[in-house]
Amino acid sequence: MATYEVNSVEETWEVARRLAAQLKCGDIVRLEGDLGAGKTTFVQSLAAALGASGRVASPTFCIVREHPIPASAGSPSLLVHMDLYRLNSEEDVEAIGWDDYLARGAIMAVEWPDRAGSLIPNDAWRVVFTILEGEEKRRITIDKG
Repeated sequence: MATYEVNSVEETWEVARRLAAQLKCGDIVRLEGDLGAGKTTFVQSLAAALGASGRVASPTFCIVREHPIPASAGSPSLLVHMDLYRLNSEEDVEAIGWDDYLARGAIMAVEWPDRAGSLIPNDAWRVVFTILEGEEKRRITIDKG
């Protein structure tokens, strides 16, 4: 487990880049924390570090956003950012293509992962964001299940 205290968006991006360097095909990243804690900012950096181009926005209203990653041998070709807040069950999560994304070897960054229940494997990455005093101060804890 690693814990970081960050004081800026740039420091958050650095923590995300460190995680991105460890991700492989099929990895699931649980993103946990209150609204506004920095989950989408973190995914923006994951996408950039993995080589995805284009704007990375919150999937709050569309639930899923796909971010293609340039192909290279043995590396993931897709980052999938999910916001499961509006879903109610594992069946809802499966209906948005969960198994298809896994079959494609996508890296999946999942906000509100508890909605996915047992679909989240025990070995998933867990990233917890805690808002501390100050406008941008956060604690980010990263653990691999």
